[in-house]
Amino acid sequence: MDILYIVMPAYNEEDNIIDVVSSWYPLLEGKDTESKLVVADSGSTDRTHDLLENFKKDHPQLEILSDTGKQHGPKVIALYDYSIKNGADFIFQTDSDGQTLPGEFDSFWQMRHGYKGIFGHRVVRGDGKSRAFVEKVVCFLIKCYFHVKVPDANAPFRLMDAKTVAKYLPRLDRDYNLPNIMMTTYFVYYGEEYAFREVTFRPRQGGRNSINIKKIIRIGWKALGDFRRLKKAM
Repeated sequence: MDILYIVMPAYNEEDNIIDVVSSWYPLLEGKDTESKLVVADSGSTDRTHDLLENFKKDHPQLEILSDTGKQHGPKVIALYDYSIKNGADFIFQTDSDGQTLPGEFDSFWQMRHGYKGIFGHRVVRGDGKSRAFVEKVVCFLIKCYFHVKVPDANAPFRLMDAKTVAKYLPRLDRDYNLPNIMMTTYFVYYGEEYAFREVTFRPRQGGRNSINIKKIIRIGWKALGDFRRLKKAM
């Protein structure tokens, strides 16, 4: 059977984390016994880490990474790297804020041998019009810089072949902020077998988002230079 690593970054998610890991953990049933649910929690100042450690006592397929850096992007990169090094066949990435639905995973899993990457498309977004507008801008910039068209570059609902991720991950600095955007871009640009599927994207289920619009603008401004640099290396 295929080894699946479900990976998610976490930061100050005490309001969500137990509900989220409890809902995703059962998806490991019926998979290879080496499959894992891996949460990167580094830098949390609330009870997120303690709650995860307590949950792990009765859930041996949960792994907790606590040395990955604080920011979302570096955590995602560390999770991908950890999955590859530990023998994952497929990597599924989502977030720990409860905005995605485990019930929509199986349709992705059934398609896994036909594609190297299956990416979520958030047609309706519960996180507000401003976030939807930012995503449209991102997709426009990807088209301008890399000449590829994608409907959703950054959705935290993606199933990817681990060997294909391993081809592109070394191109990204360990502290890069937007790894999912670039991973999507690489898959499309280099003609890997890929598909986009509509997924549900709910409002955050608790807690507060640590990335506001002001931070998004600052990250986006830096991304312009990063896109130029990464395009030259392609």
